[in-house]
Amino acid sequence: MSDRAADPATERFLEHRNLLFTVAYEMLGSAADAEDVLQESWLRWVGTDPGQVSDPRAYLVRVTTRQALNRLRSMKRRREAYVGQWLPEPMLTAPDVAEDVELAENVSMAMLLVLETLAPTERAVFVLREVFDVGYPEIAEAVGKSPAAVRQIALRARRHVDARRPRTPVSPSATRAAVESFQRALETGDPQCLLDVLAPHVVLVSDGGGLKRAALHPMTGAEKVIRFYTGDARDPKVTISCEPTVVNGHPALLVHRDGELDGVMAVRVEDARITGLYYVRNPQKLTRIASRTVLTLK
Repeated sequence: MSDRAADPATERFLEHRNLLFTVAYEMLGSAADAEDVLQESWLRWVGTDPGQVSDPRAYLVRVTTRQALNRLRSMKRRREAYVGQWLPEPMLTAPDVAEDVELAENVSMAMLLVLETLAPTERAVFVLREVFDVGYPEIAEAVGKSPAAVRQIALRARRHVDARRPRTPVSPSATRAAVESFQRALETGDPQCLLDVLAPHVVLVSDGGGLKRAALHPMTGAEKVIRFYTGDARDPKVTISCEPTVVNGHPALLVHRDGELDGVMAVRVEDARITGLYYVRNPQKLTRIASRTVLTLK
């Protein structure tokens, strides 16, 4: 696209690219698939007569949503064959995004997992309505439903998500403090430090994609999680170090084993204690993070 930067159609597409990428990413949970959707949307855009498009932003959102929906439905078979637990591809985000509570909540790893439990059309409607405040008529065109049907789908999806989102809002500073405590506990391997920061009902979900060791099922309970990090999973010959960063709008940790990036640890915090740990070890989901400059928490 860069070779055609002077082309008005290209400039218009690039003007809305960040929005389109975010729509696709929130629907798919994969940056790689979101980029593919953008490429498909771009090809459709350059094949369109600009004179027939009264609202380029709405048109591009509609095209991107349709492409993401098609891909989401085809990805179902891929997810069913996935080895172990599937987690969204983590995205490094600017530190100030964490101050935007609404945006941070909607792109968090925990929220993306909640969105995974929605049907494809429900997910598209929820993302467009709740995250981007797109009007019902526009959403109806994007998903091929009537505005009345879209209103019902939006209501159903909102109830579903509300029943699963954190009950108590947590400030970015409280989340950051919990992550810092968890970092110290991981680096030292001190069971008591882990016990102090983990909620009794904490859930650990790890994603190795069959390429790296990970629990095949979610691990529930502080004692099980502590044993995992201080027992067999902790090789005494290996040095664990962590680097704070911001992933999907929330403080997180880049975990290194003997200086090499091992994975990204996103957390969910409620009442100043960690209730959810999302550890992405699948190297295929770490390529973007590995290639970018680390955004360190201030």
